Amino acid sequence: MQKIVILGGGESGVGAALLAKQKGFDVFVSDAGVIKQQYLNELMENGIMVESNGHTLAKVLEANEVIKSPGIPEKAEIIKKIRANNISIISEIEFAYRYKGESKLIAITGSNGKTTTTALTYHICKHAEKDCAMVGNIGYSFARQIAENPKSLYVIEVSSFQLDDIKTFRPDVAVLTNITEDHLDRYDYKVENYIKSKFKITQNQQKNDVFIYNLDDNLTTKNITNQPIQSTQVPITMNRELPQGVYLTNAQMHLKWKNEEMLMSIEDFSLKGKHNQYNSMAASMAATAMDIRKEKIREALQTFESMEHRMEKVATIKNVEFINDSKATNVNSTWFALESMAKPVILILGGVDKGNDYSLLTEMVKDKVKAIICLGTDNSKIHEAFGEIVPLIVDSSSAEEAVKNAFHYANKGEVVLLSPACASFDLFKDYEDRGNQFKMAVRNL
Repeated sequence: MQKIVILGGGESGVGAALLAKQKGFDVFVSDAGVIKQQYLNELMENGIMVESNGHTLAKVLEANEVIKSPGIPEKAEIIKKIRANNISIISEIEFAYRYKGESKLIAITGSNGKTTTTALTYHICKHAEKDCAMVGNIGYSFARQIAENPKSLYVIEVSSFQLDDIKTFRPDVAVLTNITEDHLDRYDYKVENYIKSKFKITQNQQKNDVFIYNLDDNLTTKNITNQPIQSTQVPITMNRELPQGVYLTNAQMHLKWKNEEMLMSIEDFSLKGKHNQYNSMAASMAATAMDIRKEKIREALQTFESMEHRMEKVATIKNVEFINDSKATNVNSTWFALESMAKPVILILGGVDKGNDYSLLTEMVKDKVKAIICLGTDNSKIHEAFGEIVPLIVDSSSAEEAVKNAFHYANKGEVVLLSPACASFDLFKDYEDRGNQFKMAVRNL
């Protein structure tokens, strides 16, 4: 019996374990840290061997193949030892892909906008009554969905970490929303390694597959010509007309594909802001490539509601609006959030810095931000970056304290925006926990 060892007992690891068990493998799950009780229970109920708080090396090295959690870096000791023993390492999306059968796959990656684009693409497919599921970084893992409730179409959000360990994974439609310098700590601080990782989404595509990319994104267009892409390339842009693809002119979206053209006013998009116009263009094109009718796409773009922790309106108290954008874990996400603000902003910023270059925010902060509330254990870089351009920068060490400080300094008609530009692991479990604590603090004001 083939042995599969799964490193990491989170959603992707447990999903992979359930699928591997179902397919008749001998499965062992090993996590260096604590596994959540709900996941432990699931593994036990399914008779899957599991260990937490450390790896038993001898057992791990018995594997015929290892499925690793996206959170484990290549430089981790355990990975080095597995590599030294020439044992194949794959990601959970690669493992799940082997068992998808005849199902179709839309895969979406990018530094920013991928979650919204994934959710919007899924919303369109669902509205068109497709038998589909939204999986990956958002909701259930791809492997769990296949094990428990297979569908004929999967819309999957994939990170560069998941793409790093694919071998045969091949989406029918791949979307790359954009590339900005992110997670460089995982790529030896070399942006070219990160870029290569993002383009891996196209690595196994054939000429009948579709690759949708943003022609206005500098790092994408600079690097696309060096990639051996076999699939049909479909650009989206706001800067010119295209013979095929999606472009904006005079506040109209034009979608051209195989002798058909769809027109829609951007006023009708339910999602506002320039970055969301890109997300809407990419999602519309992905749905079109899956032969979804124009009317269904148009209706779905008008009815989509924005997601939790992504520019989510929480409340308006004494004419001060509170917005939860906790999912903004990098500088560019925060730039997009500020770009869509029409009122003066009290910005809640900070957390675990992934090698952030805050100078990208300088002009936007000058224009829009009247105070910064820092939310992190070490805020020195924020003080350094903005100390001379923002008159007021205040440190806080909890969501509750940050919200109280922000409310204290906000005047009527202003916005308190949580858009941290950082990961959340110093004070919170994850960005969802950060967003939920922020919302609770707002409701308790």
